[in-house]
Amino acid sequence: MDKNLSSAGEKKTNCAEQSKCFQLLESILDGENIPDGDKILKEKLEKCEPCYRHFHLEMAIKELLKTKCCHQITPQDLLDNIRKKVQEIK
Repeated sequence: MDKNLSSAGEKKTNCAEQSKCFQLLESILDGENIPDGDKILKEKLEKCEPCYRHFHLEMAIKELLKTKCCHQITPQDLLDNIRKKVQEIK
């Protein structure tokens, strides 16, 4: 049994591979073709609280940028800088 997982089946509070997981979740959000991406995403979001929070934060940022940027293409360096600042705040 995962030591970060309670007996009641609650989500893990720590992610052993957080950086790798976050990169995977961001790739899925960016629409990259990840083999079994839907399955992986579902499992991560059901079992891991840090992955769940990160995924929804990234999704909210992406949606905010989409609606506030008047359908202009958002430069990748701007997205990277925002992600970096969010990570620093965490």
